Amino acid sequence: MTEAPGQRLRLAFLGSPDFAVPVLRALIDAGHDVVCVYAQPPRPAGRGKKERPTAVHAAAEAAGIEVRTPRTLRDPDAQAAFAALNLDAAVVVAYGLILPQPILDAPRLGCVNVHASLLPRWRGAAPIQRAIEAGDAETGVTIMQMDAGLDTGPMLLRKAVPIGPETTAADLHDALSALGAELIVPALAGLAAGTLTAEPQPADGVTYAKKLERDEGRLDFARPAGELERLVRAFDPWPGAYFDLGAERIKVLSARVLKIGRLANEPGTVLDHELTIACGEDALRPVRVQRAGKGPMDTDAFLRGFAVAPGTIVG
Repeated sequence: MTEAPGQRLRLAFLGSPDFAVPVLRALIDAGHDVVCVYAQPPRPAGRGKKERPTAVHAAAEAAGIEVRTPRTLRDPDAQAAFAALNLDAAVVVAYGLILPQPILDAPRLGCVNVHASLLPRWRGAAPIQRAIEAGDAETGVTIMQMDAGLDTGPMLLRKAVPIGPETTAADLHDALSALGAELIVPALAGLAAGTLTAEPQPADGVTYAKKLERDEGRLDFARPAGELERLVRAFDPWPGAYFDLGAERIKVLSARVLKIGRLANEPGTVLDHELTIACGEDALRPVRVQRAGKGPMDTDAFLRGFAVAPGTIVG
């Protein structure tokens, strides 16, 4: 194996969701030898609960690459099988399993992770959503060498992208997925050639992006409207933001803030015929909503078939 920049590397790829697929394709297109892909096992999905492979699994099979789906990498046999691949490096993108030290140590150049934040901010499971929810002005992608910690390894490359006032998690997911695919090839080339030195993460600015829970999307109108509007964008498409209106659960797909200060009305009070809702500070006006079992619709269309009188308490 030569050490020249741009050399063809023997790689394994460890990833599962569609976020990781562009990175896998970038490695293949760059001419690297992706000898094996590791993905989460197929899981039941759809009405028939038929087992469905992950997006990475399907993409790897379509490219003719061997796919392994172990439920753990702590098993000595699984670790021996990984070491036997005789890898230059492993690329990890949203894989979903902890990598024990024997896995991290097996490739010649180690394991390289594509992480969807500007580390050390938003280490952990849901960096895209937490960045929007917190009101960050920017986020990005960090390519790092993995160690035994939770997203604590030294950084090879970082690149920022802005978070606009209308950016949703779906928007940011696609942008950061593409950015990860853009950065991984030069990161590996620099690592292999010795021209790129990993830098330790700063000790300051560490935050953790905890895993999303299904019930986090319930809108608490006692909170400021600005926080709720960010939550709507952060939780698009999953777990989704919603409030209860009687026996109905109304999903809020987009909303805007009305800057009217602190109101005398109880939070959750509908203020007008446009479904403007009083919050702990200011008010939230849903722009696009969805009833259970129905398609998305603009709020004015929703109100023509589902009248909500001012003074109604929701949530």
